[in-house]
Amino acid sequence: MWTRIIIAASVPVQPECDKRFGMPDNVSLVRDGLIATVTLNRPDRRNSLSDPMLAELGAAFAELRDDSGTRVVIVTGAPPVFSAGADAGLKSSMSPDEKRQAFATRKSQFRRLFERANTLLENLEQTTIAAINGHAVGGGWGLTLACDFRIAAAEAQLWIPEVDLGVPLGVASTTRFVRMVGPARAKEIIMDCRRYSAEEARQWGLVHRVVPGHDLLKVTREYAELMAAKPFKALAEMKARINAIARTGMPEVNAMTEGFLDRA
Repeated sequence: MWTRIIIAASVPVQPECDKRFGMPDNVSLVRDGLIATVTLNRPDRRNSLSDPMLAELGAAFAELRDDSGTRVVIVTGAPPVFSAGADAGLKSSMSPDEKRQAFATRKSQFRRLFERANTLLENLEQTTIAAINGHAVGGGWGLTLACDFRIAAAEAQLWIPEVDLGVPLGVASTTRFVRMVGPARAKEIIMDCRRYSAEEARQWGLVHRVVPGHDLLKVTREYAELMAAKPFKALAEMKARINAIARTGMPEVNAMTEGFLDRA
């Protein structure tokens, strides 16, 4: 359901379309050596997360899960934004009440598909990096939280508009906010619905680095190459261990795998 592009030295780039589904519209998956890049590819809709896009994201992450040749996965959006969040057909000319009505009446499997894609992304053995190239709104911001690292363009803004639109933020994204910044800050972000700069998000630990927009892809690629050069098994095991501790809040998770006695 996505375009697969194989890049090799001295070989022209040729898209190889997945013949099972024909030419896709919503997601691209590009492999370049040990690094794969998944791009949200609906620029005409500001990369809003439609049901078909979420299904394709889930399929892309499932394929990468079983790909022994990929060590790092970059997730980004087709310019000019990362993602405008759930696709509800909103327009800037709409009043707040009209936007709430649009959200309330849309028919979608968004939550199920979103949680599936995010769970697959979060549980990848590969190191994952979100390259936040522009605004990340609602589910778009939530998607970045399922990555291990987040590098943002200085011009990017991030916000959660769900409460103002009359809907609750999904359980998994809410949980990730609470884990990362604590309940007090999570309430501020989710209930205020205010826009935050990339630098504010960095100060709270929701973004690791902020760079000028024109340097984002270069910096992200350099960091991906750094991670790809590390011993994969140790990196993957530490990622899984840290994720397990974060989910349970119990240091005993770590102790269970350390300190066994040598016995005759």
